[in-house]
Amino acid sequence: MKLNDVNRGIHKHKKRLRIGRGPGSGRGKTSGRGHKGQGQLAGWSANPVFEGARMPLVRRVPKRGFHNQWGRDVVSVNLGRIDAVFADGEAVTPESLKAKGVLKGRFELLKVLADGQLTKPLKISAHRFSEAALAKIQQAGGEAIVLPEPAPVQKNKMAAKKDAR
Repeated sequence: MKLNDVNRGIHKHKKRLRIGRGPGSGRGKTSGRGHKGQGQLAGWSANPVFEGARMPLVRRVPKRGFHNQWGRDVVSVNLGRIDAVFADGEAVTPESLKAKGVLKGRFELLKVLADGQLTKPLKISAHRFSEAALAKIQQAGGEAIVLPEPAPVQKNKMAAKKDAR
């Protein structure tokens, strides 16, 4: 392989295309916009979904699934993971779990699940606990503190007015 073969076809500093600068430029006269029609006008741009007169593909394709926009972001952590990270008698809170790198990202509620063994008495604070997790925490001599759930965000203002009456 030769260096002069590699550089063939590579233009590091390519000149920009100057549109509307005469027929010799390759993009003169109509400047690549064609003749007539709304696309020729300055400032006009189509909706990305727009396909002319026909029904857009986005509307033709059937929709599947469900996205609960009012659903809570619940993150779960297992007792085995808590046992591995925290020392004897330490307080376990959502903030301390984030600080130790057990939980990442945004969430509204924390739920403790019973997978793994808890060998130390820990004071665990969370919004929710599974029944098996509560039993394991009490068996290890620890304490489970249920945190109050934050108030739901009211996104529909009309529904909020209706509830107030």
